[in-house]
Formats: sequence, structure tokens, C-alpha cells
Amino acid sequence: MTDRLHAAQLILFDLDGTLTDPKVGITKSVAYALREFGIETKDPDALCGFIGPPLKASFAHFYGMDDADADRAVAKYREYFRRKGIFENAVYPGIPELLGRLEAAGKRLMVATSKPTVFARTILEHFGLATYFCEIVGSELDGTRADKGEVIACALASSGFGPEQAVMVGDRSYDIIGAAQNRLPAVGVLYGYGSREELEAAGAFGLANTVEELERLLL
Repeated sequence: MTDRLHAAQLILFDLDGTLTDPKVGITKSVAYALREFGIETKDPDALCGFIGPPLKASFAHFYGMDDADADRAVAKYREYFRRKGIFENAVYPGIPELLGRLEAAGKRLMVATSKPTVFARTILEHFGLATYFCEIVGSELDGTRADKGEVIACALASSGFGPEQAVMVGDRSYDIIGAAQNRLPAVGVLYGYGSREELEAAGAFGLANTVEELERLLL
């Protein structure tokens, strides 16, 4: 298993729950949006399901919103997120060092996230991580290319590498499934927001409990 991962020349990283911990900013932004609909949430942990999946689909899934209401919820979410939530975030310990060692080993690194590209770039630049990545690929603000499989396909096409030369790293089933749709293996990280059961059921090629374990799988 590790030989296949060690041989990968291109490594695609999810952002939320993989490179950074966005819990505070995302849950506060969701709570802000829900207040528009008269919904009060006192427990931020109850909103952690919004970390990872496409935002509009999450409002529909968790709160039964129709298309129009989900669009309105996304707009309210972004009001808070743009102003404050985007920086209520933290880089996981060891991530900058991991990225530096992967880069030094000659690996090409890209970000593949369902978060809009403009927000992903702002976050990575804020934390000094953008320079490690040859490209940052996310969704569009209008909601297109939010599906993780589409994001990964776009990143692969842009990279010039084939799926046999690449690996995806992420913390949710969407990352694992999106990678499989594009015929590349995925490593699930257990320090994020997906459980072992979720990632194994999705077909993760390997699992890493810590950033240190992730490094051993990739190098």
C-alpha cells in the first residue's frame, strides 16, 4: 500500500479538516445564517456536519430547505464568513513542516476543496501556506463545481498528471468518493471531522491518525 502512495508525484489536499481546523468560523457562520430562519443553535458541535460537504447541499440535508431557502442561507452564511468567519480558523500543528518536506522531496502539491476558490486562496495566503501549492482548485461562488469529484477532475486536468501518479488526502467520505470517481487512491485523516467508520466505508486507501502518520504514508 505505502509503495503506491510513496510513488505519487502529485498530492491533492482537501482544506477544511485536513490542512486547517475551521470549526469556529464555519459553525458561527452557519448559526448566523440559521438565525435568518428563526433557528437558534446553542451547541456549535451540532453544526460540525457542515464542515466538508458543499454548503448549499448541507442546508438542504440538515434543515430540509428548498432550493430558494438554501440559496438564501448560503448568502447569509457568507455575510458573516467574509467579515469574520474566514479567519476564525487554525492550521493543524505540523502541516507547514509536512508541506515543506513534501515540496523538498519533489512532490507537486495542489489544493482540491469544495470551498469557493476565492475563500480557499485567502485562507491559505493568510496562514502562509499558499506558496506550497502549484494551484488551488475549489468551487465557484455561484455553486458550480461544488461536487468533490468535479473539483478533483478539474485539478487533475490542470496538473498534467494522470490518476496513477496522484493521491488525494482528506478527512471526509466526499474526499474518498471523489477520488475514486477519478480513479486515484485517497488517504483519510482522522484528526479532522470524519470518523474511521465513515472513511473506511467510503473506501479509503489508507488512514492517518496524525499529521506525523500522514507524512509516513506519503514519504
